[in-house]
Amino acid sequence: MDRLANTVRPYAWGSTTAIPELLGTTPTGEPQAELWMGAHPGAPSRVDRGDGPRPLGDTIADAPEAELGPETVRRFGPRLPFLLKLLAAASPLSLQVHPDLDRARAGFADEEARGIPVDAPHRTYRDANHKPELLCALTPFEGLCGFRDPAGTAELLAALDVDSLKPYVDLLHAQPEADALREVLTAVLVADHTAIAETVHAASAAAERLAAEDGPHRDAYAAYASIARHYPGDPGVIAAMLLNHVRLNPGEALYLGAGVPHAYLDGLGVEVMANSDNVLRCGLTPKHIDVPELLRVVRFESTEPAVLRPEADAGGEEVYATPVDEFRLSRYVFAPSSETPATLPPGAPQILLCTSGTAVVRAADGTELRLRGGESAFVRADERAELTGDDATVFRATVAV
Repeated sequence: MDRLANTVRPYAWGSTTAIPELLGTTPTGEPQAELWMGAHPGAPSRVDRGDGPRPLGDTIADAPEAELGPETVRRFGPRLPFLLKLLAAASPLSLQVHPDLDRARAGFADEEARGIPVDAPHRTYRDANHKPELLCALTPFEGLCGFRDPAGTAELLAALDVDSLKPYVDLLHAQPEADALREVLTAVLVADHTAIAETVHAASAAAERLAAEDGPHRDAYAAYASIARHYPGDPGVIAAMLLNHVRLNPGEALYLGAGVPHAYLDGLGVEVMANSDNVLRCGLTPKHIDVPELLRVVRFESTEPAVLRPEADAGGEEVYATPVDEFRLSRYVFAPSSETPATLPPGAPQILLCTSGTAVVRAADGTELRLRGGESAFVRADERAELTGDDATVFRATVAV
């Protein structure tokens, strides 16, 4: 059982205040976008078992079956298969999609065979793994998730009354769903830069106007206008208009599977994902966009965003159900002065993250760790532990095996 020392990633889209407020630290004035908890080599958590701080991945490598459990090692190898994060967005992240496992393996092998360095800016696949993810809101949270049905998008675009958008409206009306979505997204991504920038400016101005009026897409127009202010002239603004606009209340979550285009726009949340860096971008970024590969990966089908709410079991654990094995996210909500402990099942690795109040993790030998907002702990698979809290919320990330 170890307290984790974690690294903040200062991406430009990050909030300057959300993570410091949770941690109870003084803001630096710089963006603090993500706090990583896990063994990802990009920013591994560190643990100290008496011989100084070490990356969690190195500690796991010393005794993988004790740290992860035999079943986790059998399924995923001698590495922690998930990454837990605090994500604090103050401006939109890139519009993106993640590959499934087969496509990730094939794409990684192809780029390896072609000798493209893993850290090259034009590299698409950083590893051979898929990257399903789950985002649970800690504050009101805003995002885009999945394609809206073509008829609804045609209505939204037509109301902007921009001449250069009318061919897209016609395609959305005339073609079968998958063909319509593919043709419109492709047209946006390969359009002449000057021409599409003019379209974006006109569409953005219209979205600003419609966001101030009552109408069925008012919130979506406001979101697209905000995106355009952050990314003026970016083709991704039009691509974003193809997607559902979503608002989450605290405690609600979104699951993002392979091929589903999405973007986080604003808010603080807990995010858990398979341990992968594979991201294919569709826009809202200065980074490389691999259009042919993107079109292979995107699922061209409309979806209604499935907002997840946790389901509580008899022991008080509230679970966010997802269809993947690499991670399982749940939470415990303790009343003020609660003395009833929650038993944490052994046999798999666990990361505990306190997001409010004060929690105590107690091992079988009586050892205790006290966690406050933003603090986290790693519980190895062969450790038996209990969790208590005082007006506290604690998220538990583990594997679903």
